[in-house]
Formats: sequence, C-alpha cells, structure tokens
Amino acid sequence: MAAPFTAEQQRRFDEEMEKILARFPEDRKRAAVLPALHLVQDMLGWIPEEAMVEVARKCETTPEQVREVATFYVMYFLEPKGKHVIDVCTNISCSLRGAEKLLAHLQEKLGVELGETTADGLFTLREFECMGACGNAPVLQVDSRFHMDMTLEKADRLIESLRAQAAEKK
Repeated sequence: MAAPFTAEQQRRFDEEMEKILARFPEDRKRAAVLPALHLVQDMLGWIPEEAMVEVARKCETTPEQVREVATFYVMYFLEPKGKHVIDVCTNISCSLRGAEKLLAHLQEKLGVELGETTADGLFTLREFECMGACGNAPVLQVDSRFHMDMTLEKADRLIESLRAQAAEKK
C-alpha cells in the first residue's frame, strides 16, 4: 500500500496528530478519529484508504472502524472532489419549490451526475437531505456557504462567477 503523504505532509500529520491526541485520555485515542479525518481531508482534500490506515494506527483502532466513521458522515470525501462542492437540498420544502428542477439543471449545465466531479475538477455536485433553511427554499450550499431562494438564473450566475474566479487565479 502506497504512503498517503509526502515526507513533509507526514511530518505535519504526525505533529498535528500529537496535538489532537493530547486532548483525549491516553486510553481513549480512538475518540480522536473525527478530528484526525478532518486533518487528513484538510491536508489532501479527500481521505484515501491509505490515510485511513494511518489514522487507525495513530488512534489505536482498526482501518475498518475508521472507514465506518468516514462513510457515515457526508462531510468526508472518500475520493477526490472538485474545488467547489455544490450541495442541493432536496427535502420536502425545497422539493416543493423546485429543487429537482434545479438539480437537473445543474447536472446538465455542469455535465455531471450526482456525486461526480466536472472534468476540469472545479465542481462536485451532490444532493443533500436538509439544510434547515426551509423558509428560503430552494437552497443550495457551495463550500459551506448557503445560497437561498435559488432560481435557475441565480444558479447560472453563481456557476459563472465561480468559473470566472477560477480563471482569474490561473
């Protein structure tokens, strides 16, 4: 199995894990799995299997138990994701106000299916169960920022704005 980190990343991972583990009782290292997974994702942008093995080693648990945690939460990415993650709420309030139409529009505009990343690596599109902003439905979230009362036109402007920002940074 290949190492998940470069030498520099491994040094940083080890240092940060030392700080994380210091917050937990010596016999409860397993409780550090969540912050350890956040650390890996912050470093790599996603959580490969090899990194789960490293987390398990540091947290004195099994890779299987780490994987169980990583697959339970939607905030962890088990494969590379786009620079921007677009989550579209499809719960009842959003659905009644056009979330499915918005989702289909975004799939067509981006050329991806749910869970996929655009060929340029800029966007990952996902469906989300509830964002708790029912009064402003339909709602989508881009990189933890809510966009409420979404229309197809607003979605188009948002995508074009993000594409323009990415082009400026090149």
